Amino acid sequence: MTESTAPQSEHRTVLLRGGDVHSPADPFATAMVVERGHVAWVGSEGAADAFASGVDEVIDLEGALVTPAFTDAHVHTTSTGLALTGLDLSGARTLAEALDLVRTYTAAHPADRVVLGHGWDATRWPEQRPPSRGELDAAAGGRPVYLPRIDVHSAVVTTALLDLVPGVTALAGCHPDAPLTDAAHHAVRAAAHGAVSPRQRADAQRAALDHAASLGIGTVHECGGPDISDEEDFTGLLKLAAGRPGPRVFGYWAEQVGDEKDARRIRELGAIGAAGDLFVDGSLGSHTACLHEPYADGPAGRTGTTHLDAAQIAAHVTACTEAGLQAGFHAIGDAAVSAVVAGVRAASETLGLARIRAARHRVEHAEMLTPETIAAFAELGLTASVQPAFDAAWGGEDGMYAQRLGAERARTLNPYAGLLRAGVPLAFGSDSPVTPLDPWGTVRAAAFHRSPEHRISVRAGFTAHTRGGWRAVGRDDAGTLVPGAPADYAVWRTEELVVQAPDDRVARWSTDPRSGTPGLPDLTPGGELPVCLRTVIFGQTVYVRPNG
Repeated sequence: MTESTAPQSEHRTVLLRGGDVHSPADPFATAMVVERGHVAWVGSEGAADAFASGVDEVIDLEGALVTPAFTDAHVHTTSTGLALTGLDLSGARTLAEALDLVRTYTAAHPADRVVLGHGWDATRWPEQRPPSRGELDAAAGGRPVYLPRIDVHSAVVTTALLDLVPGVTALAGCHPDAPLTDAAHHAVRAAAHGAVSPRQRADAQRAALDHAASLGIGTVHECGGPDISDEEDFTGLLKLAAGRPGPRVFGYWAEQVGDEKDARRIRELGAIGAAGDLFVDGSLGSHTACLHEPYADGPAGRTGTTHLDAAQIAAHVTACTEAGLQAGFHAIGDAAVSAVVAGVRAASETLGLARIRAARHRVEHAEMLTPETIAAFAELGLTASVQPAFDAAWGGEDGMYAQRLGAERARTLNPYAGLLRAGVPLAFGSDSPVTPLDPWGTVRAAAFHRSPEHRISVRAGFTAHTRGGWRAVGRDDAGTLVPGAPADYAVWRTEELVVQAPDDRVARWSTDPRSGTPGLPDLTPGGELPVCLRTVIFGQTVYVRPNG
């Protein structure tokens, strides 16, 4: 890709030509003009000649693909940055390897007040268990260490860290020699993150946002809250993001709202909604997602943890809707999803269905759905903010879902095709650092879901990861390259463009020129994913691949 050497300015007029531009305005577009931070025109190579002499800059795409920048609809930015720069256990193949990584890292970082790690998953280890506190104490040499499980709903910690949290042993979820959950985990996580200096935190946030930009991500939805981070972290991130070129950050603060005063406080934090990880339940991996029927493994009769009931959900949704604020919840288990549906429906009976639908309230994860709850999502106008990489990581006959639920229930999880058929809006995200920032991998995971009946087309997945994220924040004018839309786009090196759909008859018709369906990269598993060459946000270049 070549370009002029003129300096960058957000008010420069730029012509991109000689590639493929993914735009519903022209399915065969090869060129695009950007002016004052917005898309001004898309069209053919021949028509581009008319613009060439009147622009400030011409970029020769050299056959590259231009698409809308991705939106990751569920991110924990500081934790993502700390995982990128800290102790990463996601590659550990055994318990012994994980302990060796802890031993090596703590020795190499003697100045860290608390050692922070991430990413262990005992279901992938032959030992099938997490490290004991004694094993971790020995590996860490008596240092305070905080190691959340990959789902961040439980953690193993050292005795030295527990000693820094007075009264933690009396809290729910504190187990003598098992991962911490619930209130005990939240208290220890707050202490661990409180040991991170403001400089470390800002460095982590920059690292995460820079990494997102390098992957063609133009916008992230930060999911903060008092049980996840703290107000200083949240407001600091929003201020940092607003003051530098890089991905846009929309913030959600997960705290219950009871009245207009509460809603005003949410807005004063800079949040656009009292949503995100407002926990109705926990996670399947940590046995804390709330189920109608007990887990297939673990203690007999165990059905998980409930944090909010239908009445509390209804009160929150009612107060938020009356205040003109978006509400939302974290709900994974079928019992938790049922509680959300019951609560939102009760709010609709108080305020009217039209007001509830107009507010576009969200549900994060929404993994264990039934035909009845899917229909309710559609009726109530709920957006499903989902993470297809979860299925790639834990689905399948031998995956963690099947261990926790049994194969039959596991096969019902993450039914994206059913959601789309019902008309439920989808927004794709990663829940990073639970699963990595990886937008094309996310679309691939949805298109090649481990349960074939839940697969969707690459085009539908791509839309959920671009325009879907904007719609989830109430914006219908962005996430697509049409005249007037914000010029948030990415340039990709990729192979031949194709149309992929679960039904081969659809795929064949879509490649016919009469269908007018623009192609996208071939995401067949095993193939190379597109490489980001450039990311542009509101007309400003925020990432260029070195030697791209």
